[in-house]
Parts: sequence; C-alpha cells; structure tokens
Amino acid sequence: MTSTPAQAASESSGAAAPPAWQPVAAIGVTLVLWASAFVAIRHLGREVTPGALSLGRLLIAAVVLSALLARAPRSRFTRTEVILLVCCGVAWFGIYNLALNDSERRIDAATAAMVVQVGPILIALLAALFLGERLTGWLLLGMVIAFGGVVVIGTATRGDGGSDLDGVLLALLAAVTYAIGVVCQKVLLRRLSGLEVTCYACWIGAIVCLPWIVDLGDVVRHGSAETLLLIAYLGVFPTAVAFLTWAFALRHTDAGKQSLTTFLVPVLATLMAWALLDEVPPALAFAGGALCIAGVLVTRRKPRVGAPAA
Repeated sequence: MTSTPAQAASESSGAAAPPAWQPVAAIGVTLVLWASAFVAIRHLGREVTPGALSLGRLLIAAVVLSALLARAPRSRFTRTEVILLVCCGVAWFGIYNLALNDSERRIDAATAAMVVQVGPILIALLAALFLGERLTGWLLLGMVIAFGGVVVIGTATRGDGGSDLDGVLLALLAAVTYAIGVVCQKVLLRRLSGLEVTCYACWIGAIVCLPWIVDLGDVVRHGSAETLLLIAYLGVFPTAVAFLTWAFALRHTDAGKQSLTTFLVPVLATLMAWALLDEVPPALAFAGGALCIAGVLVTRRKPRVGAPAA
C-alpha cells in the first residue's frame, strides 16, 4: 500500500496522523472564516484603503499568533526554510492581500472571485510539478466542474462595478501569489509547525504593508467603532485562526486537493451576504453553488487501485 505525499511527510517528521475527521473539520473552519472575510472586506472597502486594511489585520493576527508561539516550542530554520518562509509571507500574506483588496475597489466582487479562483488550479499544477502530488482524472474533472460553478456564480451575481483591466490583473496577481504561498507553505510544514509558519509569515506580510502605516493611523484615529471591530475580527478569525486551521489540514493533506476545497468559499460568501447584508442571490447563483459542491466532492474521490495518474 502506497502513501500520499502528505502521509509520507507526516511519517518522515515523526508526527502521528490525526483522525481523518480532524483535517476535514479544520478545512471547514477555514472555509467559513475566509468566506466571512469577503463579506467584511466588502463592507469596509469604501472607507478603508487596501494597504491600511491589509496592515491592520496582519498586525493583529501577528500579535495574537506571537502570544501563542511564546508558549510553544520553536525550531531553528535552515537557509532553505528561511527563503521559503519569506516567499510565503511576501507573496500570500503581503502581496495577495494588497492585490485582492485593491482589485475589489476596481471591479465587482463576483469578477474578482472568478479570477482569484484560478489560484487553486495553479496550486494543483505546481504541486504536481514540484511536490510530486498526483493529478488524477477525478481531480482534473472536479477542478473543471467547480471552476464552472464559480463562473456561474460570478455571472449571476455580477454587480455594476465593471471589469477594468487593472482590476482583473490585480485579481490575477492575487491568484498567482496565493498559489506560490501555498506551495511554499506545504514544503515548510514538512518539518515546522503550522503556528511557527503562520506567525512568521504574518509578520513578513505586515512588513510588506508598512508603507501604508500612515493610512492605518488615520483609520485608528478617525474610524468608527464598527470599522475597528471589523478589522480586529479580520485579524483574529479569518487570519490568525483560519490560517492555523488551514496549516493543520495542509500538513496532513495534499496541497492540490486541499486548495480545490476553496471553490466553496464563493458559495459560502454568497449565503453569508444574503443573511448578513440582505443581498439576495439570483436563482442562477444556487445552480453555480451546486456545481461548486459537486466539483469539490468529485476531487475527493480516490482513483481505483492501480489506476494511472492523469
């Protein structure tokens, strides 16, 4: 019986594999919290600049994670791990946040969501190229179905924000940096704890966003209590908590397969916006959501024993 790359990594690091339900539950927590972030960012987007919002949530998350790390064992990083950690922090925690926040000020959220969902596809391809993960037929089929669902949701819920080229390119940049960050993180988690990787990556991302510290200061001085609470929420829950649960699941799961579960984020975000912002989704959005769910379920299917990878 052969093991997956994720299982092999756990065995090589000496970590006992957790019960199968725990990584699944961790991914579920991550998806719900990341979906809630889209709703919060949409609410804050017109009064908080992309840089101030990114810096605020990353600083809060970094402080929370540092408090946890102070009580946990820490590792001595190798030179390769330092390089990968910097790449992860700069790409995913820094540039990704800046690009996505700015993108959603230029194009509607639905278009941005469609473009950013190129990220999981890139992750699956990069994981196959650099991490030795298998691109099975089920994975490819599920990828196509789920991405089709995202396109349907985006088409159904598209607003009047337009689709200027700069906004689309920024969303594409977010997708690419997301993919780079996840692949780097997967390699780091072979030996390091998820808490270490997430904490240091948050600080690195915050350093990337430091040029907007004056904007953040203005928000702190003049922002409403609701604005400050939402930024604090983004820092503690969709950043600190959700990235920890993501890292835990990623340690025990293939990067390509796990990343494709994020196709469910637009579905959850649409339902949350309906419940919290009274944004009633059109009927076509429910069809797109069903396609996303079906696609993710297909990616979880295992190939027959002895079946060749696609």
